[in-house]
Amino acid sequence: MPNARKMLSDWDPTYIQALVRLIETQSKSTLAHWAVDYAQGILLPIWKKFDPQDTRPEAALDSARKWLSGEIKLPEAKAQILLCHEAARESQRSPAAQAAVRAIGQSASTIHSARHCIGLPLYGALAVAYDALGTKATWAELEVFAADECARMLDALRAVSVENEPNPARIDWKC
Repeated sequence: MPNARKMLSDWDPTYIQALVRLIETQSKSTLAHWAVDYAQGILLPIWKKFDPQDTRPEAALDSARKWLSGEIKLPEAKAQILLCHEAARESQRSPAAQAAVRAIGQSASTIHSARHCIGLPLYGALAVAYDALGTKATWAELEVFAADECARMLDALRAVSVENEPNPARIDWKC
């Protein structure tokens, strides 16, 4: 996997900018629900294909959901999320699996910092592209596929967005 890129790193394409603009209008809660739901439905199955025995990513998503519903405190959820990040560092099976688990960790991390939700498209769209096209695909082919996945992510966020959200997350993208 030495030549495989781990994430989309260009913030300029319209498919990333459209997500950023909508993200900036939503609350942390809305963003966390969107990211966790999308990661669970699309990215967790990619991870499980490559490492079905490692449940750390699923536990991170479950903990994020429990925190969102008030069942657990943030430190308990963060402990599970850190284990998911550990799984990402250890993952060497495939670029699809590694990008998927990174996206899952970032999605779950949205519960404590809204800006983490951008990890969903930056890692997750590439995970879906690698899963569909494989590692022999050119970067241009992967980007086209990832752009289509980002459009689906944008549609999913639009579906749960709150119009005129009174408490949008204050996000400093640090880029």
